[in-house]
Amino acid sequence: MEKRKLSLFDICNMSFGYLGIQMGFALQNANASRILQIFGADVHSLSWFWIVAPLTGLIVQPIIGHYSDRTWTRFGRRKPYFLIGSVLAAFGLIFMPQSATLTAFMPALWVGAGMLMIMDASFNIAMEPFRALVADLLPSDQRTLGFSVQTIMIGLGAVIGSWLPYALSNWFGISSEALPGQVPYHLILSFIIGAAVLVGAVLWTVAATKEYSPAELEAFDKAKGIVHEEESSSLLNIFTDFKNMPQTMKQLGWVQFFSWFALFGMWVFATPAIAHHVYNLPLSDTSSKTYQEAGDWVGIIFGVYNAISAVFAFFLPAIAKKFGRKSTHTFSLIVGGIGLISVYFAPTPNWLILSMVGVGIAWASILAMPYAILSGSIPAKKMGVYMGIFNFFIVIPQIINAIIGGPIVKYVYGGNPIYAIVTSGAAFLIAALFVARVKDEDDIIKV
Repeated sequence: MEKRKLSLFDICNMSFGYLGIQMGFALQNANASRILQIFGADVHSLSWFWIVAPLTGLIVQPIIGHYSDRTWTRFGRRKPYFLIGSVLAAFGLIFMPQSATLTAFMPALWVGAGMLMIMDASFNIAMEPFRALVADLLPSDQRTLGFSVQTIMIGLGAVIGSWLPYALSNWFGISSEALPGQVPYHLILSFIIGAAVLVGAVLWTVAATKEYSPAELEAFDKAKGIVHEEESSSLLNIFTDFKNMPQTMKQLGWVQFFSWFALFGMWVFATPAIAHHVYNLPLSDTSSKTYQEAGDWVGIIFGVYNAISAVFAFFLPAIAKKFGRKSTHTFSLIVGGIGLISVYFAPTPNWLILSMVGVGIAWASILAMPYAILSGSIPAKKMGVYMGIFNFFIVIPQIINAIIGGPIVKYVYGGNPIYAIVTSGAAFLIAALFVARVKDEDDIIKV
């Protein structure tokens, strides 16, 4: 008994909700630091406010994976989780940039940080089941295609989210100016639009996708000779599953560690680094028109790397088939590392577009290759919990960067955040070295 092959249309429907999730996620990544600085955060403390993101992921994703493996409702197995997550994330998106108006009893900075926490916990609730859904529904020889299509949706959603503030301000004339301590209206409106698209896209996937029942998934495992012993549904099983994780997951863990250490540094420090190093603004400037222009340009170049990732993802299945998943991922990480390091040498803002081409190639591979490699080593019955546990190797490096990133910038880099971007580039190169140690269980299967 084997899983049926799905059409490209069905695979797109299955991943369409990710477009909305990543639109919201991109709005957060490109603008959260700017909003927190508007509310009074200094550049050295930014990474500490961002720590809530990986912390919630560390806690939430394995739990969501554990329970989604054991859930079956009339709405499906994974779908209830990413629907609930999308609604909660939309709440955070709407209210984070409006934190200054929400309460008179608490500083806007702390309200904004709280909304950032709600957003990130909710994005984690929504994202983890989408990864497991691809592995649930597709046979092994379609998984690289499935994760690549998901990467395309991620890229498209992120481009829209990243470019939306710039488009509203420059194309539609929405005001980008505000008094000190206030978020410009074009940012507020961008987050509201992102929330609406997020919920709508997820509802599309919920309506258009049919999941396999637990009995069908167990039959697929039995056909492959995998037999599961009965076990309780206790959350403590997560620790047992962690102890018994496949060797491939352990090897991929180091690749993921340095990849996501790099990405977190880029997301947190890009706006202050580019405003200071490329636009030559003092670090204390968080309200001038030029600072808002720098922040909007960060959104543009973030959109560029996501657009490149969406295009490159079209070619990933063919490239991986010809050269192998590991070689493809190694090349992509090296190009991404060179791209981030080149930010230091950019003479004008427009040159940053070229830097982001390399980052986009790395981002496409990071979103597809590790999961395609990993899914071949995981039994279908535990796909959700292991995808959640795999998230440890994503959030732990972000937590470490969140703790040490600010002090390193302040005490080692003399307060200049551009060196945090260079460090991220070096981390990509280290991740590329660790790919060689990974064993791809599906090497004997045509990708």
